[in-house]
Formats: sequence, structure tokens, C-alpha cells
Amino acid sequence: MMIKETSLRRDPDLRGELAFLARGCDFVLPSRFKKRLKSFQQTQIQNKPEKKPGTPLPPPATFPSSPRPLSPVPHVNNVVNAALSINIPRFYFPEGLPDACSNHEQTLSRIESAFMEIEDQKADIFEMGKIAKVCGCPLYWKAPMFRAAGGERTGFVSAQSFIAMWRKLLNNHHDDASKFICLLARPGCSSLEQDDFIPLLQDVVDTHPGLTFLKDAPEFHSRYITTVIQRIFYTVNRSWSGKITSTEIRKSNFLQTLALLEEEEDINQITDYFSYEHFYVIYCKFWELDSDHDLYISQADLSRYNDQASSNRIIERIFSGAVTRGKTVQKEGRMSYADFVWFLISEEDKRNPTSIEYWFRCMDVDGDGVLSMYELEYFYEEQCERMEAMGIEPLPFHDLLCQMLDLVKPASDGKITLRDLKRCRMAHIFYDTFFNLEKYLDHEQRDPFAVQKDVENDGPEPSDWDRFAAEEYETLVAEESAQAQFQEGSFEDYETEDPASPPEIGNKGNKIVASSLSEKCGKLQSVDEE
Repeated sequence: MMIKETSLRRDPDLRGELAFLARGCDFVLPSRFKKRLKSFQQTQIQNKPEKKPGTPLPPPATFPSSPRPLSPVPHVNNVVNAALSINIPRFYFPEGLPDACSNHEQTLSRIESAFMEIEDQKADIFEMGKIAKVCGCPLYWKAPMFRAAGGERTGFVSAQSFIAMWRKLLNNHHDDASKFICLLARPGCSSLEQDDFIPLLQDVVDTHPGLTFLKDAPEFHSRYITTVIQRIFYTVNRSWSGKITSTEIRKSNFLQTLALLEEEEDINQITDYFSYEHFYVIYCKFWELDSDHDLYISQADLSRYNDQASSNRIIERIFSGAVTRGKTVQKEGRMSYADFVWFLISEEDKRNPTSIEYWFRCMDVDGDGVLSMYELEYFYEEQCERMEAMGIEPLPFHDLLCQMLDLVKPASDGKITLRDLKRCRMAHIFYDTFFNLEKYLDHEQRDPFAVQKDVENDGPEPSDWDRFAAEEYETLVAEESAQAQFQEGSFEDYETEDPASPPEIGNKGNKIVASSLSEKCGKLQSVDEE
């Protein structure tokens, strides 16, 4: 087809038509729009005024027969796309969506009035709580605010320095997650590391009414703070990067749980992150395994957990560095208390998303992102050996494999991915089958209909970890109470006296636990000094 080159390159109407035809296409073939171009060209010729005689016509351009795209069309398409992109409204706000209706000056005026009520207009860490409430923040934001305004260096914060800091924060950060990270993070950082939480949690230990009994054991504060930090990263840091971002804060319930500390005096009612009972259970379990009490446990120590329920091969994978941070575990073969927190929660609650990822990393021996059949057989071999030693005839691997594939229903034959395990909602049974003999035998003896009922129940039931921690805490407190009564020489009275009311039991438990922790801390302190 013969058309004029000037029509294609210079005629705006023809360019618009070509752009309309080419929209959404990677390239344009001349043959595809042959009829449309021909009719459009005829219309242009009819509407075009007659030229004066003597005006030479430009030489016609001939299109090649091969299906090559027209050179002007991609340029036209790019121009159209560029024009469209200008009109797309902004949709990504890493520091939160700005609120056009908010009046920052009014907030700063209230802050200035609150400082006027303080002597010398200088607030210490305790008076900073009032300032936090005036700013519309939870009470326990006061320690991060105090540090961000320079109070750590001088011991107080002046009205001028705080207002300057808060004004800058309001202008650059527009939601709670972004503000929280700005207050806690180091200068120039946009994410939180583990050490960034220490001032916040130390303030919780010092001022929360549910932790007043810990004042008698100040040397033990670091153990509680370490536990809470690990639980925060276990739940919030879904990327396993060791750095919590504002996006991860927004997707978690951490800020809401932190705000509850102000309203709830019994910290054990806040089972997420801050529960003292949960901390006591974790630390006592670690203390039982740490025979030399140097705050590190070896591979042999960890294998003794729960009467050696976990297989040696899965313990080896944990110590290989698949799920631990730093090189201490791999080089020295020792696990720290912080790593043990991750292990214990993952072991006792295999339904948790982080737990599913934890054990998947351990079982993925070759690190290819899928669990192959040879990896499953590798872990099941030890289970068979242990069952045979107990006089139990194990199920052949082929039959067991059919059961597991029916349980998980992987998307690809012969490969089980992390997504498959999260989707099937039976990951706890899958994992226990391959490396926890005691729980595997318990699952085998359970009614399959009861198991299915548990899976289908979507109600607000406590997690496996919450149930485990509650049961273990009651057991530990009962043992400590019995031992204390026996040492006081009133063991006979202990068996005959009437049961105490729930509040009395709680108070007794806290006193016993605090004294027990103090004794353990004294031993740890002597070990550190040596």
C-alpha cells in the first residue's frame, strides 16, 4: 500500500489514529491496519484543499512487504503513555498518608502549654508521659520521645528542643508506624534493630505496675528484655532480615499491644510479647538445659529437651546455622538464650507462620526452596530407627509418603513448598511426623475427626503456644511452692490448708518466681565474674 511519508510523520490526525490503533500493542504491523489506513487516507485526500499548479508532490514512500513495525508508531505510543503517566495520582506513601485536615500548629500549641505547667519547662522521663498523652501517643512512647529529643544526654528535655523535634516529625512522618520507627531508630536509619528496643522495654520494666516485683531483682531485667525483643522479632519481622520496617509494623499488632500496657495492670493478660509468665516458662526451660549456666547450650544440651523428643538430625540442622543469627552456633557449636526463644516457640506452636518457616528452613537441606522426597526420607529414617528401638513397627516410607502427600496436597508432584504447608493448615502434623517422635505418636493415637475439627475451627481460640505456656507456668509455680513449703518445715500444713483464692495464688506465684529468679541470677552473676 502506498501512502505519503509526510502523512505519517506530520499529520496529527493520522498520528492520533495510529496511536489509538496501537494502544496496548507492543508493535504495529502495516498489514493489520491496511483497511483502516486506506479509508483514513482517502478521507484525508478528500478533505484536503487543492494545491496550486506547479507545486511538486513529494515522492511517495513504499512500505516493505516484510512485517516490520512502523518506526513512528513506537514513538507515538511512548508519547501517549508518558502523557497518561502524568495523570496517575500518587499511591505509595512510605511514611504514611498525609492528613490534610490535621492542624500541626494546634498540637504544638498544646505541647507548649503542657511544658508551661512543668517546673522550669524541663521534663524528665516520668513527666514525659504527660507530654506523650498531649501528643496523642500511648504512654509508653515516652522513653523513645525522651531519647529522640536529647534527654538521654542531659537528663531532661526542654520545651524548645522537644517542639523542634516534634515539628520535624509531624512534617515528615504521617502515621503511627512511621513515627514510632523515627523515634526509636538510630539517626539515618529507617528500620529497627534489636538494640533499639532496649530503652523502651527498660522503661516498661521500671514503671509498669505488673512488674513491680522485679525491682528486687534488677540484675534479671536484661533476661526479660531479651525475651520480649526476641518475641517481637519472631512475630513482626516476617522478612527474617533482622531489621523491622514500617511496613512490618503496620501489618503487625505490636503498636496496639504496646498501647494496651497503659490500660492493663496485669501484664500476664497481655500474652503477646510482654507476658511475664511466658518469659518465666522460657527461661526455666533454658535453665534446665544450660547445665553450666553460662547462658549457652550445646547440641547435646538441646537434644535433652522434652526427654529427647526431637531427632538428632533436626538438632544438627538447627546448629548448622539454618535458623540462627551470627556465627557463634556454627563456629563454636553453642546456642544463645535468644536463639533458644525462637526454638521453643517454634517447637511448641508449629501452626504459627514463623514456626512453619523455621522448620521448613531446617528440613530444606539443600536450600533449593522445596522439600524433595529424599529430604523427607532422610529425616524419617531416624524416626524409624527410634520406633524400632521402642518395639514399634514403623510405617514403610512409601506408605507414609502417600499419607503426607494427601495431607499437604502439594501443587507440584514430588515437591512440597512453603506455600503448600501454609495452605494445608496441617503443618504441625507434617513436621512432627518427621522429627518429633513423641508428638508423632500422639497424633497417630488421636481421633482423625477431632484433628479435622481443630483445623476447621476458626474461632478466637488460644494458640498452641499460649496453652503450653499456661500449663507449664502452673506446673512450675506448683513445684516452686511445694519446695518452698517443704524448706520452711510446713509441708504437712501445705497439704491440708484450704486452697487460696486466685489473686492470692497469683501473688504467691509472683513472689516465689521472683525469689527463684533472683537465686538463678546470683549464680549467673558469679559465673560471669569468674
